[in-house]
Amino acid sequence: MDCAVTGVAPHVDFALIGHPESWRAASDVFSVLRGPEHTPLPDDEIKDILPWIPPRAVCRVEVKSIGAAAAHGLYIDSFISPDRLDAACVQENLTRVRAAAAYAIKAGARIVSLGGFSSILLEGKFDQLPPGHHTVFTTGNTLTVAFIVQGIEKMCALQGRDLRRSTLLVVGATGDVGSGCVRCLAGRVKRVQLYARNAERLRRLAAELESQGIDTEIGTDLGQFSEKADLVVCAASLSSPSLLLRNIAPDALVCDAGYPKNLSPDAETSQATIFFGGLGQITGGMTFDPDLHGILNRHPFPDVAHGCLLEGIALALEGRFEPFSRGRGAITPKLVDEIEMIAAHHGINLAPFFNADGPLPLTMK
Repeated sequence: MDCAVTGVAPHVDFALIGHPESWRAASDVFSVLRGPEHTPLPDDEIKDILPWIPPRAVCRVEVKSIGAAAAHGLYIDSFISPDRLDAACVQENLTRVRAAAAYAIKAGARIVSLGGFSSILLEGKFDQLPPGHHTVFTTGNTLTVAFIVQGIEKMCALQGRDLRRSTLLVVGATGDVGSGCVRCLAGRVKRVQLYARNAERLRRLAAELESQGIDTEIGTDLGQFSEKADLVVCAASLSSPSLLLRNIAPDALVCDAGYPKNLSPDAETSQATIFFGGLGQITGGMTFDPDLHGILNRHPFPDVAHGCLLEGIALALEGRFEPFSRGRGAITPKLVDEIEMIAAHHGINLAPFFNADGPLPLTMK
């Protein structure tokens, strides 16, 4: 396969480390990298080849602020196989993330955003990354939380829902993104339901909320909660869209903020309003070289990306090369407000609403 980025730019402000969310995404990246003169490879060949490709930059990225600033970077694909995101492959995938980080350091990136499972694998243990004296890393999770919260607020306003009368269920509540959402939203709703697999972490988070007088219920079984939630944030670390929500209100508002997505296609949510959350849009413009629009940002709107990647871009535009988000449990409303202001200053705003079926009708009003 030909190399898409044969050299590095004169300077690299940021690097984005990601991985294919699906085999279709992997196939599309392959096609661009191989060039239009080559016949696309069949899926079975891609599945055979991908595990042998080392992490590498697949394109350069240029981002413009709505002000005078601009930032240059690289998108580095770790080429973690979409069907090998489960616990059995942790060490293999962690090796790939480290190799991608080493690539970013060698390229001279000043700040690196860890997208999707890249940060989940580390769980904030940045000491597992190779040392880079002039390179800092961020999970990007604080800006992800900011966009989830903004999305909940805006969607509630569009639908005439009262947050303070809602029962909020957070799936993946003890993860970095989930706990950040809990801390930002818990005091603004009637009741909070926390779901995660680790009971001890759930108890600690519940005790923190209850000390603030917040009505809290915890569970390691989604079917055991005492009432049906009408507001749901899905932020679990799932290797595939497999989450089933059977015990929520028929007209629930559901934010799927997973990367990969959380909700199973078989989820019984036909009457619920589902939107993909944690996403932002660069209004100043974003260009790829080679052109991977519609592949790296597989969304129905232009210049949309996950908040975890956009955090590094926003900080680069601001000239703040610092590890803003470092791992599990450190996201606070104050930090969310701060990164939200930095992003907005450069025209990185909440993305328009959409889900697996395309743009939501509400966005057309």
